[in-house]
Amino acid sequence: MRHRKNTVKLGRTSSQRAALMSSLVSNLILAKRITTTLPKARATKRLADRMVTIGKKGTLAARRLAISRLRSEPAAKELFEAVAPAMANRAGGYTRIVKLGQRISDSSEMCILEWVDFVPKAKKAKPEKPAKDDKKAE
Repeated sequence: MRHRKNTVKLGRTSSQRAALMSSLVSNLILAKRITTTLPKARATKRLADRMVTIGKKGTLAARRLAISRLRSEPAAKELFEAVAPAMANRAGGYTRIVKLGQRISDSSEMCILEWVDFVPKAKKAKPEKPAKDDKKAE
């Protein structure tokens, strides 16, 4: 029976899965947006939301717990200084999953995992190059 067993195994051992999840959440905290497969994103979303809840506590014990789970001090620092204060008024649902479609190589469902309040920076417009005919005319 599988009562209350809802671990997504992702074809990995428990230690590999823990390393993968901590890496994905750390990169989400630092980069604010990551592109990954849908099953990985769904598993990562759960841990990311829990890490924000820990970050909102702001205690020394919470900081130590975050460092042990994320395995990255810069990510834990960013969590406590930027991400958790930005989510202070939100009761839950800190991340969103945006589906991108299937990957060409193996048809895996791809998606973007990002923070709900994340606004991507607009790309700079490239300056227009003069046409080749203008150079000849000069």
